[in-house]
Amino acid sequence: MTAERHRELEARLVRYAAVDTQSDETAAGSPSTEIQLDLQRMLVAELEEIGAQEVTLTPYGAVLATIPASEGVEAPTLGLLAHVDTAPAFRATGVKPRVIRNWNGGPITYPDAPDLVLSPEVSPYLAGKEGEDIVVASGTTLLGADDKAGVAIIMTAARALLADPARPRPRIRIAFTPDEEIGRGVDARLPKDLGADFAFTFDGARKGEIEFESFSADAALVRIEGVATHPGWAKDKLVNALHLAAKIVQTLPQATLTPETTSGREGFLHVYKLEGTAAQAEIGVILRDFELEALERHGALLRAVCEAAQLGEPRARISCEIRPQYRNMRYWLETDMTPVELARAACRAEGIEPVSTPIRGGTDGSRLTEMGVPTPNLFTGMTEIHGPLEWISVQDMAAATGVCLRLAELAAGAAAD
Repeated sequence: MTAERHRELEARLVRYAAVDTQSDETAAGSPSTEIQLDLQRMLVAELEEIGAQEVTLTPYGAVLATIPASEGVEAPTLGLLAHVDTAPAFRATGVKPRVIRNWNGGPITYPDAPDLVLSPEVSPYLAGKEGEDIVVASGTTLLGADDKAGVAIIMTAARALLADPARPRPRIRIAFTPDEEIGRGVDARLPKDLGADFAFTFDGARKGEIEFESFSADAALVRIEGVATHPGWAKDKLVNALHLAAKIVQTLPQATLTPETTSGREGFLHVYKLEGTAAQAEIGVILRDFELEALERHGALLRAVCEAAQLGEPRARISCEIRPQYRNMRYWLETDMTPVELARAACRAEGIEPVSTPIRGGTDGSRLTEMGVPTPNLFTGMTEIHGPLEWISVQDMAAATGVCLRLAELAAGAAAD
């Protein structure tokens, strides 16, 4: 059974990762890119093939399905979620997954990027993975294990559950969402359509991780309108929007409060986009912190910098729009830790010691928890995500699948086998 599960997980991840599903924060639609539906339609067909019920592709691009409760089980409905989109932060077209079977502990090189090397010195979690099957990309793209590993884990668990109707489980609702990477994975209609009393996202990293505390997040867009004119006759007329944008970026903290200078529970302001012309420019900034008061301070700092730039050049028009993205799921889960304790019990039943650390990011579970569906985040094994060194162990994915199956048993009130 173990070897069969490994083969299924590997095949699913390789198949799913090869499909380009990158999301696009500049697009207004839902999903933000049509290519995400290529994988969603594939998943609809696979869910129907394994016998899932109520398989639906929603108007907002999510795939929903039901695994019915085993006979005689009356328990709250359990939700299982993963997202299909990959991050816009790095190239995701033409992904060529590769499996390094029975990894020997030596450096992993990349055919499409000869200078790129993956080793425990670069990625410490790789240490101790000798003998495991490591999945990587070819060097010029990300892999997309974030979160196609989660999709593969849920699909593998779903097939096992549907193949064994007598296995104790509550009613289970599956959701594969688009646009998680751009903070739009949880459509306002999803909580009702999902119909789960509690849920878990499989979107975490190292084996054993159970995350119930995430960043709170806001997104800011600074717009600058300068005064355009012919540069040959620009004396005392031209107001260069790019110069003002550069001043704003330069005035923001450089040695502190940036992603590269913070860790642990420290928050940050991250300038991730600067584009435009001398006439108009835009700055994209994300604001992150674990506490709302600190998040508000980050926003106040950004607004103050923009206001100072406006006062220094009244002929320009500078605006700063800050919108909420998601909130720390801890605010809700700490009032009822039942889902977290269930996940811890599932890990221990599988011989895995659970560990909980704050997520320096967010998941669909952050939004779902805020919207009334308690949703901690569980591990998949994905590591070095959003870049060319992204990798995952098939054995870690198998461990997560075991936890997923154990969750179903425990949620049904059944004793572990």
